[in-house]
Amino acid sequence: MSDGEFSLGLRVYIEDTDAGGIVYYVNYLKFMERARTEFMRSLGFGKDYIFNRDLMFVVRDVAVEYRLPARLDDELEATAGIRRLGGASMVFFQRVMRGEEVLAQGEITVACVDRNGLKPRRLPPDVVGKLQGMHQQQ
Repeated sequence: MSDGEFSLGLRVYIEDTDAGGIVYYVNYLKFMERARTEFMRSLGFGKDYIFNRDLMFVVRDVAVEYRLPARLDDELEATAGIRRLGGASMVFFQRVMRGEEVLAQGEITVACVDRNGLKPRRLPPDVVGKLQGMHQQQ
């Protein structure tokens, strides 16, 4: 992680592609999900943290720009960084890259909700504490 941006290396497998060997568009969202999950885990907010606090992080909004295709066997990098923090949500800025080429990028809004009622709840103070100051400028 550098400058508040987490990076996860990935490889494109046949299951990620369409009949033409191009990564199917929805799989970029899966790559981004993995990077967000590992980013939060690297900060100490993995599965155990979430389950022990009766909360969930759920995707509320996605805006992705697709620029270039990835192909079978490409080595990719999915990044995740914090764009904005709200009381009960966080906005991630994410990219999927091949070397220096940006293949897809976007903002994903993740809401914090109560596990039982799925009602919005404030982000836990320790999450806010770790994520404050990690904001990225576009």
